[in-house]
Amino acid sequence: MSLLLCFLTPSALSLLLLCVVGRAMGLDGLQVTGCSRWGAPGNRSLFQDGDVIIGGLFSLHYIPSAVEQDFTKLPHYKPCTGLDLQSLKYMYAMAFAVEEINRNSSLLPGLKLGYRILDSCGRYPWALQSALSLVGGDAHICSWHLFSGQVVPLLIGAASSTTAMMLSRLLRPLSVPLISFLASCPCLSDRSKFPNFFRTIPSDVYQAQAMAQLAIRLQWTWVGAVHANNDYGRLAIQEEIQGKGVCLEFIEPVHRQTIVRDAKRAALTIQAATARVILAFTWYTDIKKVFLELAKRNVTDRQFLASEAWSTSDDLLQDHTVSKVASGVLGVAIRSSAIPGFENYLRHLHLTYHPDDEFLREFWEKEFGCSLVDKSSHSPSSPSASLPLCSGMESLEGVQHPFVDTSQLRVAYNVYLAVYAAAHALHSLLSLSHLNNFNSFFNILCFQLMQHLNKVNVITSHGEMFYFQGADFPPKYDLVNWQKSPEGTLKLVLIGRVDGFDLHLNESAIQWSTGSNQVPVSVCSARCPPGTRVANRKGEPVCCFDCFPCADGEISNTTGSLHCERCPVEFWSNADRTACIPRQLDFLSFNETLGITLTTAAVSGAIVTTAVLVVFLYYRQTPLVRANNSELSFLLLLSLKLCFLCSLVFIGRPSVWSCRFQQAAFGISFVLCVSCLLVKTIVVLAVFRSARPGAEGLMKWFGPGQQRGSICFFTCIQVIICAIWLSLSPPMPQRDLGFRGSKVTVECAMESVVGFSLVLGYIGLLACTCLLLAFLARKLPDNFNEAKLITFSMLIFCAVWVAFVPAYVSSPGKYVVAVEIFAILASSYGLLLCIFAPKCFIILLRPEKNTKKHLMAR
Repeated sequence: MSLLLCFLTPSALSLLLLCVVGRAMGLDGLQVTGCSRWGAPGNRSLFQDGDVIIGGLFSLHYIPSAVEQDFTKLPHYKPCTGLDLQSLKYMYAMAFAVEEINRNSSLLPGLKLGYRILDSCGRYPWALQSALSLVGGDAHICSWHLFSGQVVPLLIGAASSTTAMMLSRLLRPLSVPLISFLASCPCLSDRSKFPNFFRTIPSDVYQAQAMAQLAIRLQWTWVGAVHANNDYGRLAIQEEIQGKGVCLEFIEPVHRQTIVRDAKRAALTIQAATARVILAFTWYTDIKKVFLELAKRNVTDRQFLASEAWSTSDDLLQDHTVSKVASGVLGVAIRSSAIPGFENYLRHLHLTYHPDDEFLREFWEKEFGCSLVDKSSHSPSSPSASLPLCSGMESLEGVQHPFVDTSQLRVAYNVYLAVYAAAHALHSLLSLSHLNNFNSFFNILCFQLMQHLNKVNVITSHGEMFYFQGADFPPKYDLVNWQKSPEGTLKLVLIGRVDGFDLHLNESAIQWSTGSNQVPVSVCSARCPPGTRVANRKGEPVCCFDCFPCADGEISNTTGSLHCERCPVEFWSNADRTACIPRQLDFLSFNETLGITLTTAAVSGAIVTTAVLVVFLYYRQTPLVRANNSELSFLLLLSLKLCFLCSLVFIGRPSVWSCRFQQAAFGISFVLCVSCLLVKTIVVLAVFRSARPGAEGLMKWFGPGQQRGSICFFTCIQVIICAIWLSLSPPMPQRDLGFRGSKVTVECAMESVVGFSLVLGYIGLLACTCLLLAFLARKLPDNFNEAKLITFSMLIFCAVWVAFVPAYVSSPGKYVVAVEIFAILASSYGLLLCIFAPKCFIILLRPEKNTKKHLMAR
């Protein structure tokens, strides 16, 4: 109501409401004076009698810019003389629809529909005056008397949202429905404030959503905006940025009163911006000023998105200067539909058939440049006084004129639908009331007509469902493209439709502003490719971001992913981080460098041991070989060869049997080897102890049989430990999924750490005992004493296996196996070299020392 108070003083508003309430109460003889200060646009109207009269309110005239004035001040005396041909077409669409309904025997049978259409001149006070005159029953509100004539139970009109709000509030006390064909403000959807309002144009909410959907469809996430500095523009921008995925680089409001200054500022901003797509929610006159400023600056590579307020403007399409800037415009437009027979109706309009149609008379005189009455009938000040008399041959048939062009019926079709909605509501009401007397009918009309409008649900001639959702009409739009014509102007091309939330777009039919076939790019940051994720920049819009690669083991397989997804445990990300692939099985194989190196070392050790064995066999009769208990030496060499060869069992893909055999082979081979050294050391000590007086019988306990029995005994203990361990809880091949990597390690998992610890512990016990005894015997006389050699070898052996434990525990994946093989080889080489290298040196290179005399020397 605040808008109404802007134009009406409290006393004037009270006067209007008094008139309405007085008429509603049937106070005959009530006369209102003092209304002349509003200066009505004239008494002209278009009227057709009928049983039920519906009202029409159109802005048929406008005040030319040469006589524009400040309408915030009363009174208004400037004439409203400019004839609007588009509004004239809307008026005749209403008249055509009424005539078509009256010819339809199934709709309102037995009842003739009439109309009374008045001109509001596009001004709020005159719209209020005309509306009150329609519901009051007389065209002269300033001096009308309430008489028993027909009144208008329903009004079709309000070409602007502000007018619609004012009229709805004004007519609400009378429960008179108002159906608008052009008021699109979302605020009018509020049924608590505007219960009597209906419309056949979608709310601007749906238009903004359609434009946002179009921008997202074309991947325009970084755009600029120029909007009218009113609710229409502000609401559209608000809808555009609320969770739609579109970011605005700039927002430039333009105001009608300061359009020249605002247009220059907007043009400079557009020129400097990085956004290549510009949304424009303005009236066509405002955006034209912006286009002209851009043309001065030669800014012709911007892609504009147009609202329905200017997307179909002929004034812009036919302007050659505008065409330099606005080529390729994409726009949302009111749905265009054909009205069968309407073009023929317009072309057959003639004053011969409509002698009382003053609007047609004015159009005729303007378009054909002649007067329909003699000059003597005109007042000297009349514009028609100077015109020649018409010949009577003038006709609209065969004439190319915008007035008779019905190829793009948009608002006219909305008017057409509004009339049919009113007719169906009246039909439904009449079917229920069974009333034929209109005076009785009007008594219930005000209370029930709105209810029946809410229930209207029909199928149009195009096969589409028509119904009201509260006040609103189901959203349907055309998507249009401005394309250059051979004449240098622009033409309108249909490229798609919007039905509700479904957008249908033919991208191949679009002519872009850049002239190429590629969709213009307008982004702050290019969309992150697969394999990366979006990382928002602090303090910047969400459309400005960086792209970070996904971490190892994570992927993103879509463009513009906000986060990366972790692969399942048995999968890993590929090199591009775009897909999860099965993790490769990883184990120490014979084909890799580490495996080849260890295999070579093991085989080499086995060959060297064999070579030493051959040398010892060949020189077995020499004092050096015989003096050092050749049988134990041969057994020691055999066990060392087994130690070298058992390391090969650890290489290759683990299996059930290899996991069991490798630990048993390792444990038994090393116990056999250490047992031989231990017995050798004990024999050395026994020999020297027996040389003392009273100890001659000591050696009978360490004869060859006892030596072999001791080695067998020590080895059997290890065999028993391994047998129990492998029978109760043997190592099993298992995939180690704990380590996150592109490979999954297949290893022999120790099910029982106790069993493995007993195997190692027993080897360590024998080795420590051997080391201790060898250390005690290291200073015994004679050159054949090999206790020193055993001491050094056992020191190396113990050092290797002490270092093995922490290295084994801390090594990842297959390197656990490599550490164990390395410990086996290192300790084996240590034993082989420390014990047999000096002997081979004497046998092969110093044969003169290989004598009993030399060996017995101290």
